Amino acid sequence: MSTNVLRDLRDLRIQVVHPPDDDGRSLVEHLRRIGCTVDANWPMPDGPSPNAQLVMLVVDYEQRDLIRRFVKSEGQASAALIAIVDYENSATLQVVLECGALAVVEKPIRPFGLLTNVILARTLWLERQEMHRKLRKLENKIAGVQKIQRAKAILMQSQALNEEDAYKTIRQQAMTKRISMEEMANAIINANELLTARPRAT
Repeated sequence: MSTNVLRDLRDLRIQVVHPPDDDGRSLVEHLRRIGCTVDANWPMPDGPSPNAQLVMLVVDYEQRDLIRRFVKSEGQASAALIAIVDYENSATLQVVLECGALAVVEKPIRPFGLLTNVILARTLWLERQEMHRKLRKLENKIAGVQKIQRAKAILMQSQALNEEDAYKTIRQQAMTKRISMEEMANAIINANELLTARPRAT
């Protein structure tokens, strides 16, 4: 994955949220020299640009409310975030942690280490996205297994089948109807709920 990040570095779209002072101009210049496409913003916008793949955000304790609004907006999850800090103290570090920053760049901005932080943040973000994708897939699979288990229990009770035969029945019906076993299990559950539902007393 790190190889891909290096290969795609020149196409990386970076949003820099920093005042247009010496550090801000130096940062934009270094990033463009690397080959990245840079969009510089100030004052701080409400949230990340929807096109940004990586955000470099100045983190100042005095602007913590604006920073929290920025990172909690809908677009934050679509980009890796690097915090830019002036000095280290517990208050600033707390805001850095709340931002979910994957790397930190210190001021004054220097070229040394900047590329490493960009690659590190982007790699960690891609790995995190892949982990979330696998987690969602696993959750869906578990939900499917639970539905099949429930459908088996319904068939075992209503049709007097053992567990193996109930499973085979669901699989056979799914194959016949050309749907997944999860969809078949869902149909059985819905049908059972419909048949066992009692009208409310008036």
